[in-house]
Amino acid sequence: MSVIGTVESLWRYPVKSMRGEQLDEMFAGYAGVYGDRLFAFESSASPKGFPFFTGREQRQMIRYRPHFRHPDKAAQPVNWKEAEKLPPGANPISANTADLMIDVETPDGEMFAIDDPALVDQLCGGIDPKHKLTLLRSDKAITDCRPLSIFAVQSAKKLGEEAGVTVDKRRFRANVYLDLISPEAFVENKFVGKSLRIGSRVVVSIVERDPRCMMITLDPETAEKTPAILKVVAQAHDGMAGVYGAVLAEGMIHKGDQVELLS
Repeated sequence: MSVIGTVESLWRYPVKSMRGEQLDEMFAGYAGVYGDRLFAFESSASPKGFPFFTGREQRQMIRYRPHFRHPDKAAQPVNWKEAEKLPPGANPISANTADLMIDVETPDGEMFAIDDPALVDQLCGGIDPKHKLTLLRSDKAITDCRPLSIFAVQSAKKLGEEAGVTVDKRRFRANVYLDLISPEAFVENKFVGKSLRIGSRVVVSIVERDPRCMMITLDPETAEKTPAILKVVAQAHDGMAGVYGAVLAEGMIHKGDQVELLS
C-alpha cells in the first residue's frame, strides 16, 4: 500500500445535469454517492438508449441549483450507524421520499419544487418544443456509467494549459477530486484495474477511464461553451479524462482524507 494523495473536494449532483453541491463528507455506497442524481428529466425527443434531458439540450440547466429540504436526512443512509457495525456487505437503507425532497433554484433566483410543472416550463424555455419532459426519481444514483467518478486536480490544470484557458474543475462533474502527491497529470489513468482506499473504510475499484462529451465544454457559472477543452481531450487523451470506480467497501468519505493505492 502507498499513499498517493488526499481528497481535495467532494461533490454530488442531486438532479442529473444540474449544478452540484460541495460537501465536507459523503456516503459512498455500492450504488454510488448517497443523494447523488436521485432525480433526472426524461425527454420524449431523446433516444431510447439515453433518454435524459441534460445540458446537451439546455445549456442553462447546469446553472440550476438543487437544494435538499432536509439536508441532515440527505447526508447518509438513515440506519448507517447501525449498519456499519455489521459485517461488510450489509447495504443500509435510504430515507423516505419526503425526506429526500428537492427544491430547485433557477439562475434568476426563483425557487420551484422539483415536481412543479412550472420548473419544466423554465427548463424548456428557448429550446425545440419537441422536448416533452417527464420527471424520474430513484433511490439509487441515475448515473451514465459507473457509480463513482474520480478526477485529479492536476489533470484539470494540465488540460487548461493544453487548451490555453483557465479550467474550472467543476466542468468534469466528478464525485471525488483528488490532490495527488505526484505533480504529473492524468496519473489516475494508472489506477485502472487497481483499488484505492479513501479514508479509513471506503475501498473503490477503479474500473475504467471516463469517456467525455460536450458537457465539459460548458462553463459551470455561465454555461458558455469552450470547445477547445473537448478538442484537447479528444486529440491528446483519447477522448478520456478522469476515471470511474465501483465501491467495494461502503462508508463515509471526508474532505482531506488520505488516499492509498492498494493494488
